[in-house]
Amino acid sequence: MNKKQKKTLIRIIIAAILLIALHFLPTGGLIRFIAYMITYYIIGNDIIRKAINGIKNHKPFDESLLMAVATLGAIALALYQEAHGLTGDYVEAIAVMLFYQIGEFFQSAAVAKSRKNISELMDIRPDYANIETAGEIKQVSPEEVSVGSVILVKAGEKIPIDGIIIEGKSSLNTVALTGESVPRAVQLNDEVISGSINLSGLLKIKTTKNFGDSTVSKILELVENASSRKSKSEDFISKFARVYTPIVVFSALALAILPPLIRILFLNSPALWSVWIYRALTFLVISCPCALVVSIPLSFFAGLGGASRAGILIKGSNYLETLSKVKTIVFDKTGTLTEGEFKVNAIHHNVIDEEKLIEYAALAESASTHPIAISLRKAYKKEIDRTRVSDIQEISGNGVVAKIDDLEIIAGNEKLMAKFNIDTIACHSAGTIIHIAINRQYAGHIVISDVIKPDSFKAIENLKKLNIKNIIMLTGDLKKVAQSVAEKLKIDKFYSELLPSDKVEKVEELIDGKNIIAFVGDGINDAPVLSRADIGIAMGAMGSDAAIEAADVVLMDDNPLKIATAIKISKKCLSIVKQNIWFALGIKALCLILGAVGIANMWLAVFADVGVMIICILNSFRALFASTK
Repeated sequence: MNKKQKKTLIRIIIAAILLIALHFLPTGGLIRFIAYMITYYIIGNDIIRKAINGIKNHKPFDESLLMAVATLGAIALALYQEAHGLTGDYVEAIAVMLFYQIGEFFQSAAVAKSRKNISELMDIRPDYANIETAGEIKQVSPEEVSVGSVILVKAGEKIPIDGIIIEGKSSLNTVALTGESVPRAVQLNDEVISGSINLSGLLKIKTTKNFGDSTVSKILELVENASSRKSKSEDFISKFARVYTPIVVFSALALAILPPLIRILFLNSPALWSVWIYRALTFLVISCPCALVVSIPLSFFAGLGGASRAGILIKGSNYLETLSKVKTIVFDKTGTLTEGEFKVNAIHHNVIDEEKLIEYAALAESASTHPIAISLRKAYKKEIDRTRVSDIQEISGNGVVAKIDDLEIIAGNEKLMAKFNIDTIACHSAGTIIHIAINRQYAGHIVISDVIKPDSFKAIENLKKLNIKNIIMLTGDLKKVAQSVAEKLKIDKFYSELLPSDKVEKVEELIDGKNIIAFVGDGINDAPVLSRADIGIAMGAMGSDAAIEAADVVLMDDNPLKIATAIKISKKCLSIVKQNIWFALGIKALCLILGAVGIANMWLAVFADVGVMIICILNSFRALFASTK
């Protein structure tokens, strides 16, 4: 609880105690009036100041003015009653202000709670970086560290800048970044992102980015800008309040003046000014648009906070609202539905031991930097002994020929085998096929392909449960590879062998102005499509900076399951917004009618204003926990 909240709570408690005490104390006359006015000042002085400032700034029509006019008017009525020998009721005016402040306190508490998730993200900002100079560790500002510098991160410290581990191993707490509570194990040559907390061991990290371009800076920038992008619902409520409030003020004025005049001029009856002024004041309190003005932005803010808890950064409430209406999702394949790196998936028709076949292939490809060669060396899992390899000939686009332990090893595609008149056995698996021949004799083939992420299967299933009508995959891969992935994941439609410009064209073909289309991608070549789609969703942990910049939603742990979570949060948030709008308008409309005809008194007005506001605020609060359901 901050200082302002504590102050408000103390004022509420003091005013409530005084109000109860005055009810039982035998006071009267001027002393009674002064006692009630002291109580009123304690609980309402800030509202009166706001109303006066609003008038000074030529923006008078807000809830502060409504509260000030209604309560001061009620006090004036009580004084009028006192002047005519009756006992004036000051309690209603003070009670209205008291309950209004209670509502404001609930609002402040709810906003503080929803902000907590955002502020937890702000806590990932590192205060310093450790640089080793002349055998001593020196703390410097992260902004001072250049690319390629070596920084040290001790146990319990935040990683200040993105980089690669060059010494040490540890576990990292990434919960503030990804929402993942399980620590991530890291070791030599692993990439690490800023904002993670080193849980154990000393890490030496070679920086790969400047602080301004690092993950932590990008996240903070996204979070800080998110609240500035308003949804259509928020814009509507803001415009509605600007028109609604003056209408209400003039309607209340008409209610106070016209009926008494009609009674005098046309009915030849007593004016009953006090009755109609009381009804007008009640009308003012009932009509205060606090519930809508407060709860709608709060619902979206809570939704953004709930999403951030789950490791999903949504760049504004406008995107949160649009996300709830998505009916078509288009996926990039590589790095989104698949791991984005080649792995050995199978070995077929091998005439020698599988491990031996991998060993020969890895040694033959030991001098290559091609992703296929790297995947073969990873599958070998042992140190490459280059002394065993000689006479390496790399045949561009086909493969390699090399001498290994005095054996001639040929590793490559069918064209390479045909060049040496070696018969191959066709492979029907999707992926890159590396045929191996030993001394010109066929020894089998290795299947290398991009591996589908384990969570992709459940992700597609969950999206279909959310009534996503079309799930489409776009890829630059061959049709055979794309078809295999699409069939395994049960994707509705796929397009293969596409260039980045082709992907943009495909998305534009799908945009019809009726269905909201989301595109999910991670690579730098996906940036144009992410910008073109109604909603762009980027993989944030390993995705390119360009993709993250172009996207509207960023998944911090690259998990495709989070797409369904993001849509659930958005749908839940919009559902809460609609509930608040209809509930607030319905109750207010009913109470306004009752107030105008004299059935509703000031106490019912308090419920129609403050009570409805508190209920809407508490309902908005549910959006914080949408990701847990």
